[in-house]
Amino acid sequence: RKAIERRELRIHYQPKVDLRTGAIIGAEALLRWEHPDRGLLLPGEFIRVAEESGLIVPIGRWVLDQAVRQAQRWQAEIPGREPQYICVNLSRRQLGDPHLVDDVAAVLKDTGIDPGLIDLEITESVLMDDVEMSNQTLGQLKDLGVRLVVDDFGTGYSSLSYLQRFPVDVLKIDRSFVEAASLGADGAALVRAIVDIGAALHLRVVAEGIEREEQVATLIAFGCEHGQGYLFLSLIHI
Repeated sequence: RKAIERRELRIHYQPKVDLRTGAIIGAEALLRWEHPDRGLLLPGEFIRVAEESGLIVPIGRWVLDQAVRQAQRWQAEIPGREPQYICVNLSRRQLGDPHLVDDVAAVLKDTGIDPGLIDLEITESVLMDDVEMSNQTLGQLKDLGVRLVVDDFGTGYSSLSYLQRFPVDVLKIDRSFVEAASLGADGAALVRAIVDIGAALHLRVVAEGIEREEQVATLIAFGCEHGQGYLFLSLIHI
């Protein structure tokens, strides 16, 4: 509960790259906790408690503000460079927060950043928890001009109908599928199918959890143009 006021929270940025060229096209904001006794903690060790206690809402608001301002600084540092987008995760509690849309609108207004450079990422299972509420909130966020990302696609309800119902822009291929694609034909067929679905619905597809060069080659062969993972961490130091 004291982590925010003690300034113990950190944001690390994982680059998203064009798999064909290796160029950075954006980054995902990843939350870490610099615990005074236990050292650097990953989200798996504290996000569940933050979610259950409701603290995830102010924490998420802080992450959104910091990440968008970082994207603004990147643009200012290299004038004329192709703008890079920033991706911020939204939790179940955040999606249900009545102030979420106003919070996003406020940071867009304060920074003056192009809303099209902001990706808000929601897992498939969170979207399907309350379809009506999700659809309404996503519609309001979409009206602000931001892009909406479905994370862990295919690992939850796997309902294709919601892709037409929700105003999503990006599908993320879960890391488990990326790993499976490099191990056998069945996994490869699943990844290819997700890429094809994205193309058919005019959605951008991003593969996550890329750790090896052969995975990059496989994804490119399937038509997946963008990705992220430990393989690319050396590209960014923020």
